[in-house]
Amino acid sequence: MGDPLARVQALAGEYDALRPRMVRVAYAILGSRAEAEDVVADCWTRLVEADAREPVRDLAGWLTVAVARAATDVLRSARVRREEYVGPWLPEPFVSEGGTGADPADRVTLDETVSYALAVVLESLSPAERTAWVLHDVFGMGFPEVARVVGRTPAAVRQLASRARTHLAAQSARFEVDRTTHEEVLGRFLAAAAGGDLAGLLEVLDPDVVCTSDGGGAVSAARRPVRGADRVARFLVGLVAKYVGDVEVGLVEANGAPALALREDGVLTSLLVLTVVGGRACRVDLLRAPAKLAAVDR
Repeated sequence: MGDPLARVQALAGEYDALRPRMVRVAYAILGSRAEAEDVVADCWTRLVEADAREPVRDLAGWLTVAVARAATDVLRSARVRREEYVGPWLPEPFVSEGGTGADPADRVTLDETVSYALAVVLESLSPAERTAWVLHDVFGMGFPEVARVVGRTPAAVRQLASRARTHLAAQSARFEVDRTTHEEVLGRFLAAAAGGDLAGLLEVLDPDVVCTSDGGGAVSAARRPVRGADRVARFLVGLVAKYVGDVEVGLVEANGAPALALREDGVLTSLLVLTVVGGRACRVDLLRAPAKLAAVDR
């Protein structure tokens, strides 16, 4: 028999290399990076125990199944808490600092990007539908492997993924906009909002824009989504007017796209994510819940 300590050390090295991708798997299922990291950390203990019984040959495959199963279990229990949540529930963005300094190993890869708008829409799927779609359509797992995670037959999993795909298509959840356009719209939005420029905001907002603010019942936020450019513009201008003291606005990466982080006295108090289509913002998601922001800002 080999040295058990050396084996664990070798596993740790492979696990660390796979960890960023496993966090993305769990995040896509859960919509919470903090919960995703907890799930992946728990699976390390399970991996060591499983490998001690019988060496794990396909570490990436084993971890993906284990992480997805655990994340799906957590999602099922989290649904009860989210139903009792005060006001709209928004997922925690997958945030890193803007610019080129972010660790490439910890950034969402192009083929595994779950946009924030998509993460919001994924909340409307059942846990089984969400897991099936995420694993098959985003991470490229075959239906037999997905079936092992969900506990259904491959045929049933195929139907789950198909239903999820149809629902997401109806919600126009997947679209791409070039970064230059996104940043340009974000800049115009910020200038208009900060200056209380209603006309400027109306120019950058889609007529059917929806603004969702998540305060978690702890800070000021709209209890229901605000719809329509005029109402959203007035809501945002009113919200900006309530800020007291110095507010530092910074650019961050939220699910692979530029977003705005607002800090007061160094504390992250708001995170604003725009969804841009056709050169205008069609979604404004404002995360203000202190507990979520603390997790995002870790």
